[in-house]
Amino acid sequence: MKFRKVTETDVAKIVEMIADDELGKTRENYQIPLPTEYLIAFENIQADPNQELIILENENFEIIGTLQLSFIQYLTYRGRIRAQIEAVRIRKDKRGFGIGKKMFEWAINRAIERNAHLLQLTTDKKRQKAIKFYEDLGFKATYEGMKMHF
Repeated sequence: MKFRKVTETDVAKIVEMIADDELGKTRENYQIPLPTEYLIAFENIQADPNQELIILENENFEIIGTLQLSFIQYLTYRGRIRAQIEAVRIRKDKRGFGIGKKMFEWAINRAIERNAHLLQLTTDKKRQKAIKFYEDLGFKATYEGMKMHF
């Protein structure tokens, strides 16, 4: 298995994975051709040195997982950097084989390489399996997150 940065030709497969779950299917618009807003978002991510959109390929060069790491500069913690992991997805037929754990191990090591002092994430409270998975990895629910949708 190999981790690498996403290229434009990978974007449709990533959107397909993001849309392929109970919450994603209600908010994403996966279709071919891919709606332009996804390609614009990809270009913005690629242009920002504090964003890393990553895929995991298997030995057949098939995309089996994706995640996005954001590196956020703060004044708190003496001006340190936080890493935030988002949009973690594993292809449905590849779940349950330890791939998620490998992806998080990679992300943790990458955050350490970038000198982040912590790795944080958010998850929907409806994703009870995911919450258990994150807790098993060592994540702790230390804050109450809040959102305002526009």
